[in-house]
Amino acid sequence: MIPSIRECFHFMDKYHMLENIKAHSVVVARVTCLIAQGLREAEVDISVEMATAAALMHDIGKTASLKSGQDHSEIGRQICLKNHLDEIAPIVAEHVRLRNYALNGDYSEKEIVYYADKRVNHDKIVNLHERLAYILGRYGRNQEQLSHAIKRNFSLCEQVQEKLFKKLKFSPESLSHLAGKQNKMCIRGLNSNS
Repeated sequence: MIPSIRECFHFMDKYHMLENIKAHSVVVARVTCLIAQGLREAEVDISVEMATAAALMHDIGKTASLKSGQDHSEIGRQICLKNHLDEIAPIVAEHVRLRNYALNGDYSEKEIVYYADKRVNHDKIVNLHERLAYILGRYGRNQEQLSHAIKRNFSLCEQVQEKLFKKLKFSPESLSHLAGKQNKMCIRGLNSNS
């Protein structure tokens, strides 16, 4: 099942998502929706509804992980499966790191959510370099091996960005402006939490 926007907000409440994480998820969903709609307009077979729902739910396991120290993407995957959200569970599972991914393959909802998450720092849309600097400072903790893995992940994200924007009529730099507009149906829905 793909949850509606209203159902996603219900799950956020059910799993006690912190307000700052909810605000981050809404902005990630706006970016996701914008990219997914742009790809649909370019006749790419993408589900805007699935991508947007997965974006709203991508950090559903984050609050629990802050207490347990476990991988929040795996907790999120399990929450999705427990609630019969099988279609979005794999997307939630891979929003931090893409696995079994081919850059030359078909476009997918998981790459859109993965990319959108890397473009949002807290509740602000930033470029990949700004987000990388934040992630390294927060999670790298001066550990060379972990910092190297984070940089490698962002290198992949730059490649995903290049792939996505080959089909889109707008640039990565215009995301902040475009995602702030109220002219897209799913973005309006995100504003009203409906």
